[in-house]
Amino acid sequence: MSKINYLLVKVRENTTPIQLIVISYFLMIVLAFFLLCLPFFRREGASVSPLDTFFMAVSTVSVTGLSTFPLHEVYNNYGVILLEVLFQIGGLGITMLATVGLVLARKRITLHQRQLIQIDMNQPRLSGTVRLAYSVFGLMMVLQLLFGLLFSLYLYFAQGYHQLSKAFFEGFYISISAVTNAGFDITGTSIMPFRHDYLFLMTIIFLIAIGGIGFPVLTELREWAGIKLRRQDKRQFRFSLFVKLAVFFAVLFFVIGTVLILFSESKGAFAHRSLMDKLMTAMFYSASTRNAGLQLDSLNAFNSTTLLIFSLLMFIGASPSSVGGGVRTTTIGILILYMYSFIRGKRNVNVFGRQIGQDDIQKAVVVVNLSLLLCGTAVLILSATEKQPLTALILEVASAFGTTGLSLGITGSLSIVGKWVIIILMFIGRVGMLYMLMLFVSKRKKDLSYRFPTEKVIIG
Repeated sequence: MSKINYLLVKVRENTTPIQLIVISYFLMIVLAFFLLCLPFFRREGASVSPLDTFFMAVSTVSVTGLSTFPLHEVYNNYGVILLEVLFQIGGLGITMLATVGLVLARKRITLHQRQLIQIDMNQPRLSGTVRLAYSVFGLMMVLQLLFGLLFSLYLYFAQGYHQLSKAFFEGFYISISAVTNAGFDITGTSIMPFRHDYLFLMTIIFLIAIGGIGFPVLTELREWAGIKLRRQDKRQFRFSLFVKLAVFFAVLFFVIGTVLILFSESKGAFAHRSLMDKLMTAMFYSASTRNAGLQLDSLNAFNSTTLLIFSLLMFIGASPSSVGGGVRTTTIGILILYMYSFIRGKRNVNVFGRQIGQDDIQKAVVVVNLSLLLCGTAVLILSATEKQPLTALILEVASAFGTTGLSLGITGSLSIVGKWVIIILMFIGRVGMLYMLMLFVSKRKKDLSYRFPTEKVIIG
């Protein structure tokens, strides 16, 4: 035991917090792989290859939703429960769940553990990270339980489910799947049977937004609501710049996505539908493509333009510090603000009475460019290894990187190389491009204390 402790100490001393987090996610994938291989979680006679099982393990921990086989034909009820547990681990984050466990066990949380929480939840400062993790976990559990109960009762009384146990099983799965933005289909029809139940769809959109808006946003909204409810509290509350940007761009991309989908399918899949049905379908896919992966229709019903719009929305993804993946909304938002300021001849990027730091702008530019390069390279490789339409490959790549799970049905027919490309994209999409870059930065690496002379270079 002393040797193991010694090795653990040496690993911690020679690895950065980001490297430890990436390693922990990889180990979680390995554990998920071994669990999914157990016959206990499978239907009798169901057989899946080791590569497809590993693909499934990565997809669950990254909360993507892509699968190379029909889930309802392979996993039994215990397997579905295992998937729900993996959704929680992948969506909420390993360090958040570990923090909650330590708090409940009344264990002391060390400075190093707080640093891991700070990194995994993408927080700018160390203070308040434990409280953030604990409060977000509590809120997410309450939402899943509350809406799981409501969905279960709805399925039993309004949808004609004859068995209460089946209604509760599927109701809680829908709730967990929506909140954690996991697009796995355990019935073979996703939520297509509810496509004309607009109240149900609006509830799903709300839960998708809750999961993808970002944990710090939920925490600050809760604090703001608490101050408003306690009228005797005269403290001034100010939302952080991150929360303002996250909410603004989440709403902006949702509205833009809805409008683009409406116009793209106005003479296509939406041609003979009512205005309400057109609007609700466009709104649903504008929300679902940015991480949830739930479907109302077969994607083959949409034209190529709409599928490319879906791919763009999946590439953008959700907000940082959320259950979603992709390049993240604030990253694209900062890049847009930077380009707008540059066109207007301004040196600084100012928004909401604050100035965005040059480091954040630099990170946004690097992350977007490298993400485009990564996805472009993946499409290039798949176009050489797979006999599929280019639009289907672009959608598959964007879905994997955005951890969304939408597909034109080509996932199961991918070659071995194609499956590994998607596996890598899903993992990077969950961890984040910025952290994958910082993964290779040594702990002992120090910045140079001197600068070289500056020289102008011709651009454009």
